[in-house]
Amino acid sequence: MKSERVLRMTPSATMEINSTVARLRAEGRNIIGFNVGEPDFNTPRFIIDACAEAMLKGETKYTAVDGILPLRKAISEKLETENGVFYAPDEIVVSTGAKQALNNAVLSICNPGDEVIIPKPCWVSYVEIVKLADAAPVLVETDADFQLDNEAIRRVLSPRTRAVIINTPNNPSGAVYGEAALRELGEMAVEHDFYVISDEVYEKLIYGQSRHVSIASLSKDIREHTITVNGFSKAYAMTGWRIGYSASPSDVAASIRSLQGHTTSNSTSFVQWAALAALKGSQQSIEEMKSEFAQRRLYMAERLRALPGVACANSEGAFYLMPDVSSYYGKKTPDGGRIENSVDFCKYLLEEALVSVVPGVAFEAPDNVRISYSNSMKNLEEGMRRIEGALAKLA
Repeated sequence: MKSERVLRMTPSATMEINSTVARLRAEGRNIIGFNVGEPDFNTPRFIIDACAEAMLKGETKYTAVDGILPLRKAISEKLETENGVFYAPDEIVVSTGAKQALNNAVLSICNPGDEVIIPKPCWVSYVEIVKLADAAPVLVETDADFQLDNEAIRRVLSPRTRAVIINTPNNPSGAVYGEAALRELGEMAVEHDFYVISDEVYEKLIYGQSRHVSIASLSKDIREHTITVNGFSKAYAMTGWRIGYSASPSDVAASIRSLQGHTTSNSTSFVQWAALAALKGSQQSIEEMKSEFAQRRLYMAERLRALPGVACANSEGAFYLMPDVSSYYGKKTPDGGRIENSVDFCKYLLEEALVSVVPGVAFEAPDNVRISYSNSMKNLEEGMRRIEGALAKLA
């Protein structure tokens, strides 16, 4: 027997694909992964050393639910210095990954029947997180370049609107939202009294002329209507360490702290000391990673746009591209099958080309697929060669 809450949820498509790829590799298949949403770099050595040192010093016990004070102070300083917004340490809650911070935020502010607006395409877990809180996800379109469409948001506002979830830089599109659009959304939140939950976990991975803007920094009133979520997984290649945080007005932070106290309690103690080292130590590894991603991004965008019938919007952040592959829907595969949608397209590439990508339908973008360039240039080149060959076989 399962709860109705669980039955309403859809399993994570990205996690399922990761599991499938792992199984095929274990069987000896040479799969090139364009599906993985994590850097292909190892965590910097000084962060690993700080974690080991913390364990050896005995930092293996419970901490305060919201995290050790030195880390919360460092996050407070980071937000003020880098993002232009001040949160006191007691307004910050360190969590077991940014995903928990997002769950905490939604569960802390939503009641059954409330509505949460989500611009699409969107990360696979947003819709399910809202459903888990017994609230209703309300999906709205973005524009042709996946930028915010505030008029679309305004059209679906209702007395039940409790929050809008945004993600900039965006997973899966790579879009970076501009200041003007963010300011307009923030002023809308103040006017209609809802929260903006701002997922900024990719903030340091931006290329080209775009820059990251934290919506909470745009005014005092907007800050009071914002829950900022961030983490260490992408910028510091710490995906498996599971550490993130939220920063919010004091009453919301108190609710999040109370909720987390009855779920996981504190984030892993010695990982918190590693996160502190990440913030306080050299940021050179981020610049090196960004430089490599920037080259890969340009290469992959050029190769994708050269594919017959494929359109690929600009992407200035994260490490994703989201080409439109719908021109291949209806085409026949060499074995007599037919590609009807993005799931079929991805299955075909996996079976025929041994390349894994993620169907856009998982992100509420059925005409697209998500391609991650967090892989070596050698693998990107070979993967694109395989994709070109597989698509040429379609009739």
